Amino acid sequence: MGLKGAQKALFPLRSVSDVVRLFELELRREQPDLVLLSLVLGFVEHFLAVNRVLPTNVPGISFEPAQGPDSLTYFPVADLSIVGALHARFTAQIRGAVDLSLYPRPDGYSSRELVKKVSDVIWNSLSRSYFKDRAHIQSLFSFITGTKLDSSGVAFAVVGACQALGLLDVHLALSEDHAWSWLYLKGSYLRCTRQMEVAFMVCAINPSIDLHTDSLELLQLQQKLLWVLFDLGHLERYPMALGNLADLEELEPTPGRPDPLFLYHKGINSAKQYYNNEHIYPYMYLAGYHCRNKNVKEALEAWADSATVIQDYNYCREDEEIYKEFFDVANDVIPNLLKEVASLADSVEEKGSGERGELSPSQAGGSALHDAECFAHLLRFYDGICKWEEGSPTPVLHVGWATFLVQSLSRFEGTVRQKVTLVSREVDANDDDDQGSEDPREGRRRGPRRESKPEEPPLPKKVTERRRPSSGQRTDRPALEKEEVPSSGPSPPPEGPILTFQSEKMKGMKELLVAAKINSSAIKLQLTAQSQVQLKKQKASAPRDYTLSFLKRPRKSL
Repeated sequence: MGLKGAQKALFPLRSVSDVVRLFELELRREQPDLVLLSLVLGFVEHFLAVNRVLPTNVPGISFEPAQGPDSLTYFPVADLSIVGALHARFTAQIRGAVDLSLYPRPDGYSSRELVKKVSDVIWNSLSRSYFKDRAHIQSLFSFITGTKLDSSGVAFAVVGACQALGLLDVHLALSEDHAWSWLYLKGSYLRCTRQMEVAFMVCAINPSIDLHTDSLELLQLQQKLLWVLFDLGHLERYPMALGNLADLEELEPTPGRPDPLFLYHKGINSAKQYYNNEHIYPYMYLAGYHCRNKNVKEALEAWADSATVIQDYNYCREDEEIYKEFFDVANDVIPNLLKEVASLADSVEEKGSGERGELSPSQAGGSALHDAECFAHLLRFYDGICKWEEGSPTPVLHVGWATFLVQSLSRFEGTVRQKVTLVSREVDANDDDDQGSEDPREGRRRGPRRESKPEEPPLPKKVTERRRPSSGQRTDRPALEKEEVPSSGPSPPPEGPILTFQSEKMKGMKELLVAAKINSSAIKLQLTAQSQVQLKKQKASAPRDYTLSFLKRPRKSL
């Protein structure tokens, strides 16, 4: 499958606009050429972020100067002779290594053995010693020119190779932003179309030149390509791509386009509508935005929402990446955010009310420490993490977590903390053991492996008290609403939010959390204690139940 005349006519690619035109052409075809597009993106990324020096030993490589806002910019020219040669080399390598006659397809579908053969060809072509998580090795350009790929790049290369072989039924499956296709989010994974696979490679663009500098040209290219995909409707089922686009819009807004908050919430709604609200990163994106803008209450709420999602999983050592996310939020981001707003509040008070004037958002954030709902969001965040730990083969919380929990709690005065009504949700024995449920997917277990009939859709969830409805409205969220609950005798209704704890650890700390004075030692002891909740009793698997209790959501950064 060589390049077609319409593709060749667009070369050479001398600017961001030229690359965008190529993608627009490919996205309007039924089968966008994944190999071609990945090679182009990899070529551009290499010379804008990896090696920004014009090579003298490679004929045909040049940079196109253009006037930028402040100075001249240079764009690597992707010539047809170079891209065409790389494309031909990849297709020849794959076709020469895979004999399709050995893998008959009587029903028109590719067999497991055939896809495994393609995967083996990719794996065996890689260098034997290199750092697998290094930057800029996700594209087929890196595969062809350097024989290096990261984990997501390997999965994408297999799909691209299958397309080059004419195996058009092989597609990429994503666990949120990760391409560990053989492990899924309890069935709520992204089953990509060919156009969503293009979106995946666009999201994988890494504009980093070093730890402190990004390529403006790559950021601009990524942003424009994501808008092309957005306008064509290919991001509708891709929450991570919507979050990525929102971040780019926050950095450099596009005139006439929706603001970042619209895109963040669109990503959350996509996760709710298409993936049973079982994705974490849409809430993480939103929380990051609010944190950067010092919207303390909104940030805490979004982090609490992400923890409410993770509580429906069990933790194991394969969850290293998502563990790092929550660890950083709990032990770095939240403590520093609360410390900053506390300092700002103190400085405002020192100036006196007559000199305050109109407060900036960061200064107004100090009032969050006097808001009982903010404290309730903080507790819900930790409650979700504690629930994540329950029944898991590996502990989550250690003394480091406890130290920063105490620090964050102490930012709220006792009078604020005591406005939150804490309720323990007692789990019925039958519900805990799943005895009365006819749904084999009920319970906090990982979804099926790819090798377990991947084409059979997951069984629908039965809406019960312990699960969130498919509409995305969680049964545990109303705990933060200011409700008037029936009271016996003269007891007044709760003054502030009501929070229903799901985890045993947080239930055991109810009195400690709302005490007038924080008891640091007792809280640390309770939080780091070994969970007393045992693994649920697993009933015999139903014929369509492919879940394995020891599996958890895989995470690997791009």
